[in-house]
Amino acid sequence: MSAERPSTSFKFRGGCFHALVLKPETPLSTWLADVDALLARSPGFFAEKSVVIDVSGLSLTRKIFLDLLDELSKRGIRILGVEGANPSDFDGRVPFLARSQTEKSKSTAAPVLAPSTPSPASSLLIEAPVRSGQLVVCPDGDVTVVASVASGAEIVASGSVHVYGTLRGRVLAGAYGNQRARIFCRRLEAELIAIDGHYIVADEIGIHLRQAPIQAWLDGDALKIATMA
Repeated sequence: MSAERPSTSFKFRGGCFHALVLKPETPLSTWLADVDALLARSPGFFAEKSVVIDVSGLSLTRKIFLDLLDELSKRGIRILGVEGANPSDFDGRVPFLARSQTEKSKSTAAPVLAPSTPSPASSLLIEAPVRSGQLVVCPDGDVTVVASVASGAEIVASGSVHVYGTLRGRVLAGAYGNQRARIFCRRLEAELIAIDGHYIVADEIGIHLRQAPIQAWLDGDALKIATMA
C-alpha cells in the first residue's frame, strides 16, 4: 500500500513590498523635532505607511536605538525593519534588513564609464485618474498621469512626475537620489511635494501657486516652485 502525501495549506510566495525609508541624523533630538514639525503640518503623513529606518553611518548604542524606536512609535510611525545596523546590537524588536548581493556589488564596484547611448528608462504612463489610497511607484523612470491625482493618493518616482490634471495627494520625485528630477502639473492642490527628500507641504505653498499650473525643481537644497504660462 502506497502512502499518500498529506495535503497542506502552508505555502511560500515571493513578494516585493514598498516602504518609506527614514534616515535619522544626529543629534537625534533635533531630527525628532523636525519629524514633529512635519507631523504638525501634515498629521497623516505616515498614516497607514510602512517605514524602514536606515541607521547606516550612525554610532548608536543598543539603548539609544531602542529609545529611538519608542519615540517613533509614540508618533504613530510603524517601523517595518532596520537597515544599516549590526543585527547583534539589537534585541529583535524589528527585523534586520540586508541589502542584496547585487546592491552591495553596485555600491563597492569600481566606477564604470556610461555608454554614449544611455539605456531607456522604464517610465510609467497612467491614463486613468489616480484614486485616493492608491500608491504608484516607478523606481526606474518618470511617471506621467494623463488625468488627475486624488487627495490621499501617492506617487513615488525615481525621475520626474508629470500630471496633466489636478495634482492632489502626495508626490515624491527623484525618490532614489535624483536631484535633477522635476514635478509638473496643470493645477496644484497637493498635500505634499518632494524632490530627492526635500519637501514642501500644502501650508507652505504660496497662495499665488495654488490651483495654478506649476513646475517644481531643486536649487541646491531648496525646493523651488514657479508658475508656468
